This record gives sequence, structure tokens and C-alpha cells, in this order.
Amino acid sequence: MERINTAAGYVRDRIGKQEPVVGIVLGSGLGKLADKISDAVVIPYREIPGFPVSTAIGHKGNFITGKLGGKTVIAMQGRFHYYEGYPMELVVLPIRVMIKLGIRCLFVSNAAGGVNFDFKVGDLMIIRDHINLLPNPLVGQNLDEFGPRFPDMTRPYDPGLIKTAESIAVSLGIDVKKGVYLAGTGPSYETPSEYKYFRLIGADAVGMSTIPEVIAARHASVPVFGMSVITNEAHDDYADDYENNGDDVVAAADAAADKMSKLFEELIRLGV
Repeated sequence: MERINTAAGYVRDRIGKQEPVVGIVLGSGLGKLADKISDAVVIPYREIPGFPVSTAIGHKGNFITGKLGGKTVIAMQGRFHYYEGYPMELVVLPIRVMIKLGIRCLFVSNAAGGVNFDFKVGDLMIIRDHINLLPNPLVGQNLDEFGPRFPDMTRPYDPGLIKTAESIAVSLGIDVKKGVYLAGTGPSYETPSEYKYFRLIGADAVGMSTIPEVIAARHASVPVFGMSVITNEAHDDYADDYENNGDDVVAAADAAADKMSKLFEELIRLGV
């Protein structure tokens, strides 16, 4: 709690009178949405007491506060991952800082592999549920100030925000999928047999992040909206010369970022 309160106090001092109502987490290659934030105050993670430094490809490592969709937002331009060697308490530290700053909902995004055969590179998938194969960030002493020992996860992603997002997508002419996101530890990409297994147990997309942040938010009863950009086809029938490449994933995410940015901005305007 001391680390959380110290970091939140520092960010609060830097952003002045701005009171963010929406928190946003921007994943691999998706930092472009941050460029749409007006009157921005940029705080590098390295300047915040007790914060780790983001080392993942495509993650700039900043908190950005300002206006988006007519609301005051605080965005993470890059996140922290378990595979970087950080304990879960640090992976979800920024989420708890945003909660201390007063956010009323959390938007999360990520780059993911499409294990659903109907998904193609560049597709946007609204996350309706998840399967967690990462350590749970609530293991250990419960932080009673945030929420109960055993928080409900029946609806981890807010049904109202999902419904509004689907309507917005139709109005903007943006095709969106809906599905289940599975997160593993990484950092190695999964084997074809693992992709097949994930598909069999109900996953539509697979990645290495997001779910710990969602659990931390739901622990504090903060509504969540999540979206994956499908950046590679995570199948088990590859050509002999196929390989997953991190740079290709970031490039695919960047290409889809404009569509996701429009949808997020309008959802913040109408749904929050």
C-alpha cells in the first residue's frame, strides 16, 4: 500500500487538477491512441517512485493524462508483463495507482494470436471473457482497501460497455469479432499443439498480458472493457517455413490501431 500510495501521490502532483475518470492500457503497437489525447501531461514510468520500467517491444513506458472523447483519461502507453521478470504486484501496480486516482472504468487492449480459425490478421476482437493461465495477482495478503478476499468474476468484462461498443462499431462501419482471450506466461510463443489445446478449451485469442490488470480492476469493482487486435494466426497447421515474429506482431497491431482508436474514443464519449 505504501508503494501504491507514494506512486499515486506523485502522479497526482504532476497532473494537477485533472481528475481522470477512464484508465486505458495500450498494448504492443497500440500506443497510437495516446497521440489523440489532448492537453496531455506525459510522465515516464522511470520518474515515478517505485515503478518498474517497461522493456517489451512496442511499449514506450509513459503515463499520459489529458482529454479523449470529451473525458479526462489516464493512459498507460505500454504495460508491464510477468515475462519481464516482474512479480504480479508490480504488473498491476499501475492499475491500482489509476484506481487511487479515481478512475471509474478501465479500457484494456492487447495484441493477440487468433486461435479461432475464423479470425484473420488485423481483426478486432471484443473480449467477452477470459481464461487465465498466469499467476493470479490477488494471491497473498488481501488489500482490503481495494476489495474483498474473494471477488466475483462472473462478468469480468462489462456487458453494457460491450453492447455499446458493438453499436458504435456498426455505426462506424468497423467489423468486430467477440470472443474469449487466454493469457499464458510467455515470452516464448506457443507451440502448434498448445494453440490446438487452447482452441479446444474455448479460447478464441491468446496473449501474454491483460488478465492480471482486469482482475485487479474487478477486485475494486471497476468496470472493464477489453479489446484484442489479432496480429497473427495462432494455428496448428502451419507451412513448413512459418515462424512467429515479434516485429511482425507489432507491425500488424500498428496497422489496426486506427480502427481501435476510433472505437475507443467514441466508446469513451458515449459509454462512460
